[in-house]
Amino acid sequence: MNDENRFPGPNLTDSGARPGWRERLLTRRVLVIVAVLVGLVILAWLLTPKASHAPSGRFGSGGPMPVVTATAKTGDMPITLIGLGAVTPLATVTVQSQISGQIMHIAFKEGQTVKAGDPLILIDPRPYQVALEQAQGALVRDKALLDNAHIDLNRYQTLWTQDSIAEQQLATQKSLVVQDEGNVKTDQGQIDAAKLNLVYCHIVSPIPGIVGLQQVNVGNYVTPAEPNGLVVITQIKPITVEFTLAEDEIPPLLKQLHAGRTLAATAWDRNNTQQLASGTLQSVDSQIDPTTGTIKLKAIFPNTDESLFPQQFVNVVLLLDTMHGATLIPQAAIQRGAPGTYVYLVNADQTVSVQKVTLGPGDPTNIAITQGLQPGAIVVVDGADKLKDGAKVLLRQPAGAAGPAKAKGQQGQGQGGHRHKPSSSDQSGS
Repeated sequence: MNDENRFPGPNLTDSGARPGWRERLLTRRVLVIVAVLVGLVILAWLLTPKASHAPSGRFGSGGPMPVVTATAKTGDMPITLIGLGAVTPLATVTVQSQISGQIMHIAFKEGQTVKAGDPLILIDPRPYQVALEQAQGALVRDKALLDNAHIDLNRYQTLWTQDSIAEQQLATQKSLVVQDEGNVKTDQGQIDAAKLNLVYCHIVSPIPGIVGLQQVNVGNYVTPAEPNGLVVITQIKPITVEFTLAEDEIPPLLKQLHAGRTLAATAWDRNNTQQLASGTLQSVDSQIDPTTGTIKLKAIFPNTDESLFPQQFVNVVLLLDTMHGATLIPQAAIQRGAPGTYVYLVNADQTVSVQKVTLGPGDPTNIAITQGLQPGAIVVVDGADKLKDGAKVLLRQPAGAAGPAKAKGQQGQGQGGHRHKPSSSDQSGS
């Protein structure tokens, strides 16, 4: 029997039997795979929790943003200049001995406050007392010689008129009288010098002030050329402070001085947190330092409480003038950016708007607004970095404040409701 008759049916190798069978089989497999993948994607989507599609970012919650506000108020703003300086005493004296001798007594204590004329040191006066007595003895002797010379001169003048002696003898006697007179004057000078040395034995304070550390002890032999002196005395009542200001601040300062005004000065510690003393401007240097572009000034302070100490670094606040009736807001309310200098103004509908302002002088706490706000306007002082124009806000009081914050509407949008463009410079004055 033939093999062809044994297996009846189509011949798969026959090009004319059942055309496209392989292509249809491949297509069915692809469709099955795609269907399985689509099913898996749908299943994964159904099993995945729904994520919140609310907008994210600073305003993602969509609710009002909590902020702290402050109300613009009317007040006085001092116009000041601030300079860093050092306390300088009016006088600092290194006490020296004017004579040589041994120290017998020290009458002061280190750090003691003394007045002018108070005793400080006693130098052994005995050698100078002996010198005084010697000079006094020489004076007595020379006075006696002078008296005798005068007697002889009178007698020689009588004899010369009688033509009993030569004129040369009379002239010699006159010279002797003059010589004795000179000796008497010399003796008197030595007496005065000895008395002065006795005074110098008692060293007293030349100025009022504070006594420094003593450089010598009892028993030391001192001379007028002591390298460190005997003691240093510093006057601190009153006391001065030398400070500097930038050359750009000189014109308004000179304007006040030329008007004859006495400018008040206050000294603060280096951190500007504690006021130390109050005084007045005393003098201004005659030229600007070209290396630093600054000018030196000196202020004087009574310093009755000794709050200022020599060589202490302080900040000096010089009051030029006072702006009365100024519109004041906290420094924290001022923002700077693309609109220029501005604040966030709280409106009656609890939204904020960008309000351009022009700054005037200020201090570390408040700043004056010359244009853009009126007293009573409410501005944002905390939380402004999260705001934008038109944002909804929730007002909250700062710590320690009583009562809820209440918006007062658009009271601060300048004259006639117009917003003013700020100046290009910030005249903070602080």
